[in-house]
Amino acid sequence: MNILLIQDILRSGGTERQTILLAQGFAAAGHASEVVTFRPGGTLAPSLSPVPHSSLQSFDTTLNWFAPGLLRAARAASPDVVLCMGRMANCHSGRLQRALPRTAVVGTMRTGKPLPWLFRSSLHANAHVVANSGESAEILTRAYNLPASRVSVIHNALVFPAGAGTVRETELRARHGAGPKTRVLLCVGMFRPEKNQRALIEIVASLGRETDWQLWFAGEGPERATCEALTVKLGVGDRVKFLGFQADPTPLYRAADIAVLTSTSESLSNFLIEAQAHGLPAVAYSAGGVSECLRNGITGEVIPMHDREAFIFALRRYLHHAAVRTQAGLAARLFAREAFDPARQTQAYLDLFTRLNHAKAP
Repeated sequence: MNILLIQDILRSGGTERQTILLAQGFAAAGHASEVVTFRPGGTLAPSLSPVPHSSLQSFDTTLNWFAPGLLRAARAASPDVVLCMGRMANCHSGRLQRALPRTAVVGTMRTGKPLPWLFRSSLHANAHVVANSGESAEILTRAYNLPASRVSVIHNALVFPAGAGTVRETELRARHGAGPKTRVLLCVGMFRPEKNQRALIEIVASLGRETDWQLWFAGEGPERATCEALTVKLGVGDRVKFLGFQADPTPLYRAADIAVLTSTSESLSNFLIEAQAHGLPAVAYSAGGVSECLRNGITGEVIPMHDREAFIFALRRYLHHAAVRTQAGLAARLFAREAFDPARQTQAYLDLFTRLNHAKAP
């Protein structure tokens, strides 16, 4: 098959990492795979090699929605399947399907945010829509009236698979002042309002200083400066570390003890999947498909939205009870590596594409 993937720009987000993983997985399985982005460049663009990549904007206009010559580029690629990744690409998926009636244009639902009008209208024009969680699939059928027969659930694949070792990286911990008894809490993700890192800072500030903890944030974004100021205001600036964007957060997963997430909008969390694959128990608010990312009470705890007392209670349990933390971490490693295996998720897409192509065959 000839598979064309569409994305606005290869920024550092989870959807973009999934785009790269899938494109490379399709190519490794023997299919012609190409990525077209609206904007040139992007933090993750160099990691797409050897998959061909072209951009529609001759220079970066910074406009995520602007896709000059999209239909022309799609026709020139002669794809059997077009896979639209991200909100902006999905806004164009309807007109792609109308322009390429013999091609299976597949939309994706990978967000817990409200969908723009063009996205919503495109849902009914596409050949099919892939939701990355059961929660997102339910939204498609219940809120947007999409027939269940035109929706498939394929979970995110594990981007950073864990090795066999379980030894924490003491050098990295020491670099940030974390001793052998320090419990390191980790949150990886862009600093956006819906990621709600502010709430996490307020939660850890209530843990007090009698417990030896640190909170590590990996990521960049418009909310970072506000969060840094909040740590100073709450007197935890020495315990909360802002580590910036990490092209590969694997060393952080190996060095940390517990994964934490207070996001209010999450279709399926790549961070929680990756953290568990590295043996970290997780404590997270029940946003969107979070409950599908972990086994509640076994690999971590899913907390009702905005219930800070319950979040703190679960966090203290993992902080103070090594046996509980270790048992949950071992279960998390097994669960994440099996449930989100990249080869299995890639094959699920390829099986879907094959069925859609057979359905469109004369």
